[in-house]
Amino acid sequence: MPILRVKEIRDMSSEERRKRLGELRTELLRLKTMIAAGGTVENPARIRELRKTIARILTIEKEQEIKPAEKEKKIKPEKKETKRKKK
Repeated sequence: MPILRVKEIRDMSSEERRKRLGELRTELLRLKTMIAAGGTVENPARIRELRKTIARILTIEKEQEIKPAEKEKKIKPEKKETKRKKK
C-alpha cells in the first residue's frame, strides 16, 4: 500500500509537498544507514515504498511546473522525429 496516493499528493500545496518530500528523504536515509551499519530493518519493503513515493512527489511537482509554462507559450509538446530508411 502506498504511503501517499497520487490524489493526496495533487491536493497538497507545493510547500506541503516539499516538506513531506524532506521527511520521506530523511526516513529513507535513516533506513539505508541502518542497513549499511549491519543492522536489520523491521520492514524492508518500506524502503521501496519510500523511493516510489518520493518519485511520485517529484513527478507531480514537475508536472505542476510545466503546466503553467505550456499555457503561457501555448505550444504543444514537440513530437519525436523518427528517421525512416529509404529502400
